[in-house]
Amino acid sequence: MADGVEFDLGQLSSQQQEALQQYTDVTGQEIKDAVPLLERSQWNVQIAIAKFFDGDGPDLVAEAQAAQDNPPPAAARYENLHESFLDADDDRPRRTRSPRTEAAPRVVPQQPVSIRPRGLLSILLTPFSTTWSLTRGVLGVFGRIISFFFAFLPASFRPRYLGTTIRGLGQAHGRTATLPQEAARRFRREFEEAYGTHGLVFFEGGHAQALDTAKRDLKFFLMVLISPEHDDTDSFIRNTLLSPDVVSYISDPSNNIILWGGNVADPEAHQVANEYSCLKYPFSCLVCLTPKEGSTRMGIVKRLVGPMTPAAYLSGLQDAITKYSPDLNGVRAERAAQEHARNLRNEQDSAYERSLARDRERARQKREAEAAAAAAEKRALEEAERAARQEELRRQWRNWRATTVAPEPDTKDAVRLALNMPASAGGGRVIRRFASDTTLEELYAFVECYGLLQEGPLNEKAAEPEGYEHKYGFQIASVLPRETFHPSKTITIGQKMGRGGSLVVEDLIDEDEEE
Repeated sequence: MADGVEFDLGQLSSQQQEALQQYTDVTGQEIKDAVPLLERSQWNVQIAIAKFFDGDGPDLVAEAQAAQDNPPPAAARYENLHESFLDADDDRPRRTRSPRTEAAPRVVPQQPVSIRPRGLLSILLTPFSTTWSLTRGVLGVFGRIISFFFAFLPASFRPRYLGTTIRGLGQAHGRTATLPQEAARRFRREFEEAYGTHGLVFFEGGHAQALDTAKRDLKFFLMVLISPEHDDTDSFIRNTLLSPDVVSYISDPSNNIILWGGNVADPEAHQVANEYSCLKYPFSCLVCLTPKEGSTRMGIVKRLVGPMTPAAYLSGLQDAITKYSPDLNGVRAERAAQEHARNLRNEQDSAYERSLARDRERARQKREAEAAAAAAEKRALEEAERAARQEELRRQWRNWRATTVAPEPDTKDAVRLALNMPASAGGGRVIRRFASDTTLEELYAFVECYGLLQEGPLNEKAAEPEGYEHKYGFQIASVLPRETFHPSKTITIGQKMGRGGSLVVEDLIDEDEEE
């Protein structure tokens, strides 16, 4: 996969995609860099994360394949002195391999588990513990002697762990193992008690946490290891480390330095000294991300060992930081561009989601409006059908009721009524005689069916519709005095009007129509 080319996640299986998701969630590394590292780790997430934080070393398989495909040229043979001079005068450019920094180990302190015997067993083991204490003391002295001689050897001939391991076997540390945060707080407290107030800000955490922070934030990691047993420790701290120029440079935020200190009497600092092949004290080491040697590789860019003047110490730090700052600035710019692109994508996705939500809301409102309109149309249709059925039943009832209206009597005891008809019934004044025992309901029926009675012959076969209860849309009342007569089937006209009277028929107005 070439740099700058987006990786197609569809090429990965579901297990590989899940491993990639877990790895990027922990490390925050870009996919184009994460996939090759996972492939070299056989898609083992734990191994890949360990490589990321410990610094991914060279791919041995790839280098072996490259060496097989491109074998190194054979060594030049000089047949005579003349050929050697000709080769010396050759001005053709030769490929030089850039020096590779030493990888910076990520030290995670191991918490020792000790089981102390009790009672009779402790008494029986006392000779063995005494012998081991003496042996450890001898090994400590022997280790210091070996470390002293190793300090004069070239770096390529120094055994990395022999002297420090032997000395470590004989060192009792004098302190019990604690959490890295507690050890850091104890170091800072003891440092301030011994040297007073100072301007240095030590990292409040373990070595691994400080290294991870420097890798994540693209800063320089400066570790300082001191040994209380060393004679130059006090003068180095007072005259060099706490000199105003050094303190000002280390504390300057623009230099991006994370300072971590450790006392080799502590188990964690002692383990760090072993991992970094510390053979002489005071020991300072500058570490940073080396992107040219690996996208996640932390390398040792400067070692400052032994007592030195403030100018020499500061010059060593400045030279290393000046050399590697452009690489870190390039990574910062790349990360800033990636972050900007990521934020832009997030904003675009957010805008798309908001637009999609608005479209969904409009579609929902449209569906609800259409559903409401359909429901209203359905209700209107049902009401129209119901009104039509009601009107048809009313018409059938009027046809039937007209056949039941008693004819006008021609007797002396008949009640003569004058009815003022409403405008809906054609208006006018109707004068008619009714039998005195005619009920008020029959009077209402006469008014309801008056139009049919006037039109002509009635349909004698008309029947009363089943289940229909007729409601009159008018009322009959007397003028003087004002009295409203309801359609009663028990009260007669003779009881209310006597021999006659003048009545008015008034239409009833529906509440909805009145509103």
